[in-house]
Amino acid sequence: MVSNILITGANGQLGSELKFLLRRENRTTAFKSANLFYTDQEELDITDLKAVESFVKTNSISIIINCAAYTAVDRAEDEPELCEKVNSLAPRNLAKAAKDSEALLIHISTDYVFDGNGPLPYKESDTREPKSVYGVTKAKGEDAVIKLADRYIIIRTSWLYSKYGNNFVKTISKLSCEKPSLTVVFDQIGTPTHATDLAEAIIEICSQYITKIEKKSQAQFPYGVYHYSNEGVCSWYDFALDIAANSCNECKVLPVTSEKFPTKAKRPPYSVMDKSKIKKSFAITIPHWRESLKHYFNSIEINNY
Repeated sequence: MVSNILITGANGQLGSELKFLLRRENRTTAFKSANLFYTDQEELDITDLKAVESFVKTNSISIIINCAAYTAVDRAEDEPELCEKVNSLAPRNLAKAAKDSEALLIHISTDYVFDGNGPLPYKESDTREPKSVYGVTKAKGEDAVIKLADRYIIIRTSWLYSKYGNNFVKTISKLSCEKPSLTVVFDQIGTPTHATDLAEAIIEICSQYITKIEKKSQAQFPYGVYHYSNEGVCSWYDFALDIAANSCNECKVLPVTSEKFPTKAKRPPYSVMDKSKIKKSFAITIPHWRESLKHYFNSIEINNY
């Protein structure tokens, strides 16, 4: 019987979206009987194994949704040990605790585990070759979850944005209203992810898992690694054009190469991911990134964010 759900990194973009959706909808049917524990570093240090094991055991946690991550990609090059603790050690601790309690662990990973040199959308089984400290530590976190947890879902995502925290959409939206022109790289290709869409997908996966457990279904739950981003493909330049058009359309957005914006961490030049597996396994419909971006601007206008 699923009764208690732990959401780590609850104050980040994805954790905040989960919190908002679950409170706004007054829980989905499968969640109505569940107790939700929202934690961040202050409430639970997930880099401390004993603290994690104690929390999971004491609160009889049945599902762990790990939204916590070190995501400052460039700063990670200067803080590899801290990045390693949050992105590698913490998932290992959560995986150990999940196994001991027979809990489901949903862990969020990234497109940065790929080098970005492939010509086709990446599948879950494609070789990982991370080129940054951030990517390497996230790959190690995946490995720990796969090795230690019996019940796990790893979701790789990309270009996450939301109404919470700092992100590319908020930055471009603000700058487009302050400056007559902006330059944005056009040679890095991927797909944005509206955190609301990803949160809804996670809720759906949890709901299906809860239903399976409560019905004592003998069918094997489709554990494993999955990809989730919005549909479609774009460059950061294309993305910025649409953001500016939804913000202050007077601003001109100009394309430039990545050479004009040197960064400490190497970015994947192409990180489009194939989402066929998650759509088939969980019957999830994924909106196009342009549709989700419009939804984002409509939501912040309605809620005055």
